[in-house]
Amino acid sequence: MYRDRYLEPYIKRLSKSFPVVLLTGPRQVGKTTLLEHLGKGEAPHRNYVSLDEFGPRSLANHEPELFLERYKPPLIVDEIQYAPELLRRIKVIVDRSGKNGLYWLTGSQHFPLMQGVSESLAGRVAIVKLLGLSQSEEYKIADAGKPFRPDRTESRLKRKPSGIESLFKRVVRGTFPRFIHKDAPPVQTFHSSYLHTYIERDVRNILNIANLSAFEKFLRLAAARTGQLLNLSELARDAQIAVSTAKEWLGVLEASFQVYLLKPYFHNLSKRQIKTPKLYFLDTGLACYLTGWHNAEVASKGAMAGSLLENYVISEIIKSYWHRGIEAPLYFWRTKEKEEVDLIIEEEGRIFPVEIKLTMRPDLHTLKGMSTLKKSAKNVGNGAVVCLVEDRYPLSSDVDAVPVYGI
Repeated sequence: MYRDRYLEPYIKRLSKSFPVVLLTGPRQVGKTTLLEHLGKGEAPHRNYVSLDEFGPRSLANHEPELFLERYKPPLIVDEIQYAPELLRRIKVIVDRSGKNGLYWLTGSQHFPLMQGVSESLAGRVAIVKLLGLSQSEEYKIADAGKPFRPDRTESRLKRKPSGIESLFKRVVRGTFPRFIHKDAPPVQTFHSSYLHTYIERDVRNILNIANLSAFEKFLRLAAARTGQLLNLSELARDAQIAVSTAKEWLGVLEASFQVYLLKPYFHNLSKRQIKTPKLYFLDTGLACYLTGWHNAEVASKGAMAGSLLENYVISEIIKSYWHRGIEAPLYFWRTKEKEEVDLIIEEEGRIFPVEIKLTMRPDLHTLKGMSTLKKSAKNVGNGAVVCLVEDRYPLSSDVDAVPVYGI
């Protein structure tokens, strides 16, 4: 059962303007399925080859010219990071051809892949990112056309939420497409298998780690800090590794789309602000699995409930940008006096503040951080408090309460 993805029209459009389109994102979010679906709608159909398979991978690494002679464009090359030498040969072909839409590539290891792309395909490739299903994609809501922003009041979802437990079922389960199928695997079984594959294949491929269990411990400790300011020294101490190692491992988590570091916003503002990023997981299901929150009702009342909801909302807002082919202009704001706004969206010369709260009754006290921000910054647009309300309504003249299902 195929589920439409918002990226589809953007990939089609980019393919008409660039010889190469690269679709990146974590494992099992539907990159291959999406490109194969689009490829079948073309005439002629796109050829397909996966470098996950030993034969094609070996040929691509040892005989790249022969590989590209055997697999001709228009072509989908899956998991291109396993044969970076192909990128140079693809450059030769696209320069010689002068045509657009020749190659669609997928990759799940962003940093080493981007290094090769920047060296070989600069100016010839459009890069887009795919994560798990957004809530709008899962519930088959037509694309609203624009990412979430507090001043965009069009409804994102037509369905009404059925309560906090329903929401936390999605938070705990995660957003991998496998979960919407009739034969969906048990949630814990899926995440256990996913984690094993990720560590054994992706991590081992990037890092030379003798003890992979140490990396898994580091990953679990990182998950316990979701929504918190990143304290690399403390994380390294608890994981019993050097700070330099913790920095390297965190870079791998970020490069493979497991975590997202939300940068602080301090453009033209006071030096009193915190400049440390905040740590989030790009899929809350994996974060819940790693921290032992397996039951939605328990998780919704547990010690991490607020952090998990914040993580969920931020990941959904990231999708609202990435799944439309747009980089996410997201930040947070926090002073050394701990005055804070959970999320800042910077667009069109304005900043839009967003608070994320585990409450059904937001009040004016919730707006304290926004009020302080307005005294420090110019061009502050409308704000939003994303929370557990059922319908959108104004909290003040320029701030609305917005339901989680409305982002």
